[in-house]
Amino acid sequence: MAGEFDGLVAAVTGGASGIGAAIAQRLMADGARVAVLDRDVSNPPEGALAVQADVSDDASVRAAVDRVLQEWDRLDVLVNNAGIGAQGTVADNSDDEWLQVLNVNLLGMVRTARAALPALRRSPSAAIVNTGSIAATAGIPQRAVYSASKGAVHALTRAMAADHLAEGIRVCAVAPGTADTPWIGRLLERADDPAAERAALEARQPHGRLVSAEEVAGAVAYLASPRSTSTTGIVLAVDGGMQELRLRPRS
Repeated sequence: MAGEFDGLVAAVTGGASGIGAAIAQRLMADGARVAVLDRDVSNPPEGALAVQADVSDDASVRAAVDRVLQEWDRLDVLVNNAGIGAQGTVADNSDDEWLQVLNVNLLGMVRTARAALPALRRSPSAAIVNTGSIAATAGIPQRAVYSASKGAVHALTRAMAADHLAEGIRVCAVAPGTADTPWIGRLLERADDPAAERAALEARQPHGRLVSAEEVAGAVAYLASPRSTSTTGIVLAVDGGMQELRLRPRS
């Protein structure tokens, strides 16, 4: 059977590992040709075009998008997934740390979308999917700067959707709950009791476990699909019910 993305080209920032790699693999499985844009492309998903890029640098982003166009002469789907984590209250992080997180998590998406727009405008199936977070809408302790950056991503997603709908470009976001990613793994390694900390993270989500990278990838594939032509301007939660459900404690 033909894949949903047959004939289409996708670029995934932060696509060499974690959620980004799962997204790249899912889009390729559904027929897309995929470029992964990442600072470290030493171990990209098999079959993907590896393009070194730093989303905090405009020239690097533009060169990476140009590389994709040189290879395939089109770009149909952009997945803005690159991001960094941060811990702390509003009093804990310096101005430099705030600026670094916003520069990567928010402005990184601005730079990549800006560079990709001319090619996306030529696509018959153009879509942008941004990676947001449950931290944008649910107050999570010790995540002030990270939450602020992802809240801005959600707002940016809606503004972009309004700006570019008439050009045939759909813009959506996916909002994962606490996902089983390398960053969460590093946090657990630093915890005094990693097993207890993991259990607490799992219990925080109503379905009782961490979100998998493959589940997030499935949501991204739906949002980016050329079959989802009436879906734009939304933020799709993949959080085990963390945002919307209020369950009674398990006995």
